[in-house]
Amino acid sequence: MRLRKSARPRVEPVVTTGETDPPTTDPVEAPAARTFWANLNRPFAIGFALTLGALVAITLGLAVTNLITIIIYVVFALFAALGLDPVVRRIEKHQVSRTWGIVIVYFGFLIALVAVLWLIIPTVVTQIAQFIRDIPGMVSDFQKTDLYSWGVAQFGDQVPQLVADVQKFLTDPADIAVIGGGVVQVGVSIATTSSGLLIVIVLSLYFVATLPQMKQALYRLAPARSREFIAGITEEITDSVGGYLQGMIVLAFANSVIAFILFLSLQLPFPLLMAVVAFLITIIPLVGTVLFWIIGSSVALFSSPTAALIFAAAYLVYMQLEPYVLTPRVMNKAISVPGSLVVIGALVGGTLMGLLGALVAIPVTASVLLIIKEVVIPKQDAKV
Repeated sequence: MRLRKSARPRVEPVVTTGETDPPTTDPVEAPAARTFWANLNRPFAIGFALTLGALVAITLGLAVTNLITIIIYVVFALFAALGLDPVVRRIEKHQVSRTWGIVIVYFGFLIALVAVLWLIIPTVVTQIAQFIRDIPGMVSDFQKTDLYSWGVAQFGDQVPQLVADVQKFLTDPADIAVIGGGVVQVGVSIATTSSGLLIVIVLSLYFVATLPQMKQALYRLAPARSREFIAGITEEITDSVGGYLQGMIVLAFANSVIAFILFLSLQLPFPLLMAVVAFLITIIPLVGTVLFWIIGSSVALFSSPTAALIFAAAYLVYMQLEPYVLTPRVMNKAISVPGSLVVIGALVGGTLMGLLGALVAIPVTASVLLIIKEVVIPKQDAKV
């Protein structure tokens, strides 16, 4: 039996002409285009969608605005936890569990806080009352100085009037109440600050206790191939933030000690009060030491112009030595940021978020530089 050959399809020759084929319409883009043009014929639907989107955006903005206080508490607590975590890890190296390490750190912090408040609050209250009582005598002594005579000779009666207005303002309780918005408002502000401090302490305790778990949960969000790299960068950033916060506290304490020694040795009034003010102000990056230099010199000026000049010169010398001698030793190269970026970051952070922005600006700047160095630059170098 002969096998029948299968019939092959006849292939027609392709005739090429000078004309181009009509463009084909993408089956995916066509319905989308038709839907877009169809929606334009329904202006009410488009207006409703746009209005709904704007309302959702406004609602989210209002929610963030109303939650800004809580956000500030959370950020402060997180930074406090990052600052205390290195101390807890040092304790863990001595065969102590993390739980007991946290208990030891917070118990020591509580004892130090109570001791400082127990020693400072009565003295501060006494010295503030003494300051108010001594204002007339200080003004009288100031009027006997050569500086006052020079001011009168240069500006005439404006200087005595200015001194009298300052004395009246500082000795009038009504003016002090106005500054605080009234006695009730002052009490509310103190209660709010105390409750906020308590919330920050409690949140920081939870953050320190769960910081390793928080990091591991963050790493799980990244692809498996990148987790080791992301973990390394995260650990470096958190260590830098912790070292920076500890260094800022040490530098602020050094400023308070210098202020206390200078006020005590020059026999200026309120040395302990000015030491507390120095610690609270100089913890602000960049501008803190300058602000306290102005405040301390102004307070000393009412007591003795000569002593005020000596204090201003001595503290100015310390301000020059701190960034070149003390800061590198304290920070221990925890954060390496160019000076220009430090200034720009602090200005931007302080403008956007006030004190919190000024505190977090330098660690955030260092983190951004680290990410650029470890992620962006290697990718650019890999491109040929």
